[in-house]
Amino acid sequence: MTFRQKLLVLAVVPLIVVTVCVTLFLTWQSTRLAQSNIDAFQENMLKSKEAEIANLTSVALSSIQSIYDQASSDDELAKSRVAQILASLDYGKDGYFFVYDYDGNNVVHPRQLFRHGKNWLELVDSDGDRVISELIRTARDGGGLHQYKWQKPSTGATADKISYVLALPKWNWILGTGAYLDDVYAQTKAANIAMQERTRESFAIVALVAVPAVLVVFSTCLYVTFDERKMADGLLKKLTQRVIDTQETERSRLARELHDGISQELLGVRFAMELAGRRTTDTTADLKSAIDESVKALSNTIREIRSISHDLRPRALDDMGLTAAIKNLAEKFAARTGVELSLDMQQFIDDLVPAARTAIFRVAQEALNNVERHSKATRLQIRLWTEKGRARMQISDNGRGLGPKPSGQAEGLGLQNMRERVAHFGGLMIIDSGNDGTSLLVMLPKSAGGDPSLIGKAA
Repeated sequence: MTFRQKLLVLAVVPLIVVTVCVTLFLTWQSTRLAQSNIDAFQENMLKSKEAEIANLTSVALSSIQSIYDQASSDDELAKSRVAQILASLDYGKDGYFFVYDYDGNNVVHPRQLFRHGKNWLELVDSDGDRVISELIRTARDGGGLHQYKWQKPSTGATADKISYVLALPKWNWILGTGAYLDDVYAQTKAANIAMQERTRESFAIVALVAVPAVLVVFSTCLYVTFDERKMADGLLKKLTQRVIDTQETERSRLARELHDGISQELLGVRFAMELAGRRTTDTTADLKSAIDESVKALSNTIREIRSISHDLRPRALDDMGLTAAIKNLAEKFAARTGVELSLDMQQFIDDLVPAARTAIFRVAQEALNNVERHSKATRLQIRLWTEKGRARMQISDNGRGLGPKPSGQAEGLGLQNMRERVAHFGGLMIIDSGNDGTSLLVMLPKSAGGDPSLIGKAA
């Protein structure tokens, strides 16, 4: 990804994430509030049902209280009269009273007559609840509520039911009635569906209004930022190239001064000293030896100055072209280090602009310096070629590689300079390093070989 694409992603993605998160948070808050209201609504309905069946049970008890209080524990006639009264006290299509004895035998069940006279103590609902046993236990413990699953008389379907029971201890009976909760759950479900619909509508409205508005504002700011960034990048590239051009000009000037000025003066001094040495007599052996040592030192100095002059600006690059300059550079490197050298430059067409030619040479020069200082390689391969009008250079060695870079540590100055030189022309430099060696690939676009005004643009 380019810097511009990265900037766009880093700016747009957080904005979208924040907008979505805020919208989701508001939606979640409203959903939570609505759900709280629905839960409160359901709880109130359940409490209303509980109060209703407790009140109905009290009414039923009051209708038989006088008979029950006057009867004895074994008064079968009184028991029969009470059973008849309770069986007749039904209300609604699913409202009725039931009676069981402590052993689980059904005494009264006006809606399910098949249960009458049978023992249901071991009856278990679909949730594993021992319904009659739990109802008896609740009644004997002082009365209260118990929720379970039971067949609904009007539909025959099994539904949740809550019953209120109390004990008639004189006869070892329990009396109770209940209410089915499916209508409560149905109303709650309808409220939930309505809430979800409203939530989706609210989310859609917020998204349709907030997201485009934020994106419009952001796009305007981004356009201004990119425009300024583009101008700054252009100025920075021009400044960078001006620095590089100034460096190359200064290198050329110094090389000429060293080669044509200081080097020539030193050569003249050496010739004069050699002449003086030849004119000395045998009686002045010490003087002749001193002159010979001085000549030797001057010769070394001249070679060093020539070497520095060549490194600053190789004459072959200006006189004979890029291939000759790189060949000369590589052969000197091989002679100096003893590294086995392989050169392949036959498929290269040297149509690069001078600045691009210099950039390629400087990258090769820095790469060879790195190989000599760090890699401990025994073989080096340099390949220079042209592919569909685009210049390519690959330098590979069998050294120990660059090794893992510590976290947070930037590349060395040399590598940074190499990347900047290549990037100025819109090119790319790829480094692949491992235990079996390092490979450096430089790729320049077509514009590096054409109109200098197109440098830096994709081609």
